[in-house]
Amino acid sequence: MAFELKQNLKLSQQLIMTPQLQQAIKLLQLSRQELVEAINQEMEENPLLEEISPDEGTGEEAGEDFERDVLSAERDNIKAVEHTEEINVEKGAGTEEFDWASYLEDYGPVGVTYGGKDGEETSWDNVLTEGQSLTRHLSWQMTLSSFSAEEERVCNQIIGNLDQNGYLCATVPEIAQLENVSEEFVERVLKKVQEFDPPGIAARNLQECLLIQARMLGVKNKIIDVIIREYLKELELKNYVHIAHKLKVPLREVEIAVLLISRMNPKPGSIYSEEKIQPIIPDVYVVKSGDEYKIILNDDGLPRLRISNFYREIMAGISNHGHSDAENGKKYIKDKVQSATWLIKSIQQRQNTIYKVAESIVKFQKEFFDRGIDFLKPLVLRDIAGDIEMHESTISRVVNNKYMHSPQGIFEMKYFFGSSIKTTSEGTIASKSVKEEIKQIISSEQPRKPYSDCEIVDLLKAKGINIARRTVAKYREMMGILPSSRRKKYF
Repeated sequence: MAFELKQNLKLSQQLIMTPQLQQAIKLLQLSRQELVEAINQEMEENPLLEEISPDEGTGEEAGEDFERDVLSAERDNIKAVEHTEEINVEKGAGTEEFDWASYLEDYGPVGVTYGGKDGEETSWDNVLTEGQSLTRHLSWQMTLSSFSAEEERVCNQIIGNLDQNGYLCATVPEIAQLENVSEEFVERVLKKVQEFDPPGIAARNLQECLLIQARMLGVKNKIIDVIIREYLKELELKNYVHIAHKLKVPLREVEIAVLLISRMNPKPGSIYSEEKIQPIIPDVYVVKSGDEYKIILNDDGLPRLRISNFYREIMAGISNHGHSDAENGKKYIKDKVQSATWLIKSIQQRQNTIYKVAESIVKFQKEFFDRGIDFLKPLVLRDIAGDIEMHESTISRVVNNKYMHSPQGIFEMKYFFGSSIKTTSEGTIASKSVKEEIKQIISSEQPRKPYSDCEIVDLLKAKGINIARRTVAKYREMMGILPSSRRKKYF
């Protein structure tokens, strides 16, 4: 079989994403904080980008001056060329290659401010202070205890191996090996640490945690110890009759013991959790004006960018250098200006797209903003995409990690999207409205006789909502609501 080489021409179409398009898509899906970080990073890498200070104008005049100086430097450089034909070619090519007027638009929308009334600064009473951590709290108690140097080393090792709930993650043999001491020595130090505040700290499991708290509370009820040691599973299932039968005691005594156990904290270290509270800053404000709603983009805190005026002087002096230096300088500044202006345009496009999506959401969900969650309509990405003539993937990127402030509260923009459920009147209702109905039904139930999923189905059907029992169970689990057997309260 002979092999030979041939050349063939093939015409095909393919979609290629330019770097500028990739940047625009990336900025579109960033959250507010991530966008600020991306802008700050770009400002560090691109010397032509600078932030407009609040006391300056929009920067349009500076941009026009910069454009005029650039074009003037371009003309001066062209005149330095000897041949007329080369002048015409270079001038025509330079004008078509890079359109300065289209790139030097300034970005400076007016946003919403968070200052006090009449320009007053925020009160110091509203500033959060650093909370006490669990490690610091236990270390402080260690310094007040009569520990030897060796005991302090082991104590620090124990404190360092506690999880956020206050449980000991490392085993006693591991700590003994790390500190080169006996396991009995570690056990003695551990018993002392377990006497620290909060009660139940440094336990190795839930059973030990509850026993420590019972001992520190001075409870002299043997039934409590037995229940904690042997009947935690029945306690979780609230099978108090079975516990009373096994212990051969009246049910009332078991209920009293369970009441005391229920007041203990199964996660003693959680009260010193070091999780930082991240405030939600809305990207969009929906404000009612008469019978209509206005959309206000929140640009407060976003850097307002422009092309640096400093490079006007550089462009003006390029023609005074050698030909090679001038070309290199022009090319560098053109590349950086193009990168900077693409960033500015991408941010503008991002803000415009968010505005259009928010406006469309308000149009579809006007009854929700007027009357509340019960009037939330079924809405999918396809509806918004068709309304503003954009692709569904674009809408998905816009609503992700973006928040809207409305008269009904602050919601993530994707909150307004959800599937539809048919009603008995041949209409539809949003799934989130059904979840709210389930939550209201459960909140109004009798604690001693909570509604089962089947009973919730019947109650919903009476309101015109026809769904299956498994759907109720799924929605209940999504909302973190326990089944009826675990919601039941005996006292």
